[in-house]
Amino acid sequence: MKKLRLGFPKGSLQESTVELFKKAGIKISTSSRSYFPTCNDEELEVMLVRSQEMAKYVQDGVFDAGLTGYDWICESGAKVKEVCELQYAKSGFRPVRWVLAVPNDSKIKSVKDLQGKRVATELLNYTKKYFAKNKVKASVEFSWGATEAKAGRLVDAIVELTETGSSLRANNLRIVEEILTSTTRLIANGDAWKDTWKREKIENLAILLKGALAAEGMVGLKMNIPFKTLPQVEKILPALRKPTISNLSDGNWIALEVIIEENVVKKVIPALKRAGAEGIIEYPLNKIIY
Repeated sequence: MKKLRLGFPKGSLQESTVELFKKAGIKISTSSRSYFPTCNDEELEVMLVRSQEMAKYVQDGVFDAGLTGYDWICESGAKVKEVCELQYAKSGFRPVRWVLAVPNDSKIKSVKDLQGKRVATELLNYTKKYFAKNKVKASVEFSWGATEAKAGRLVDAIVELTETGSSLRANNLRIVEEILTSTTRLIANGDAWKDTWKREKIENLAILLKGALAAEGMVGLKMNIPFKTLPQVEKILPALRKPTISNLSDGNWIALEVIIEENVVKKVIPALKRAGAEGIIEYPLNKIIY
């Protein structure tokens, strides 16, 4: 049987990626004692690898495809095919940011103020390029962890990853500049992308994963309504698309189906009921394919 070797992100993205694959119909079962998860798709051979290393392994053909952050693609300089963007992170569906941060009481106001200063970061290569682009000579060193604690003590500034900025604020740090915005990407090896079977498998994976993300926070609604109330009902529904309408055996009634945001359902359903809707059914969505 043909198999696609897939690099699966280990670490902060792991849990959210497992959930995304589950919604896409692919069940990945991980274990703390193994780097080789089980998968209900026999055509996938999955291995856990840290996001920081993923692009290099995909470039070298160790994996046919993998999931990693755009930041780590930039950091590694690996030559890979970016198949699609998947906008999710470890705690939500917003991009993550690499920011230049300093203590609240620091006099540093911009990257220019770091001339001759010391900076710590895990994003070493990209940060060095950023300083060079801004014509600033600073000592940029690799941080093995606890980066936020080093600012103002061991170094003058840090470049750190943040989603909401709450951790930086908790450590009395302020953002000076944003240097990179990153989202998760599905990437492929160049030779694998030229292989007809592997390319189709990777493209199928992209369709399913993008569909699962599109369905996030959305639900479907079905209902029966009197035909005469259709204009009123359409004003109530904040539809993703125009509602699907079907005729019922009773010519005075129609069946209506629509996709809407889950967070507005609690307001919409009572209004629909008052407009004469009956048999209202709300159902979850796993995928929306455009």
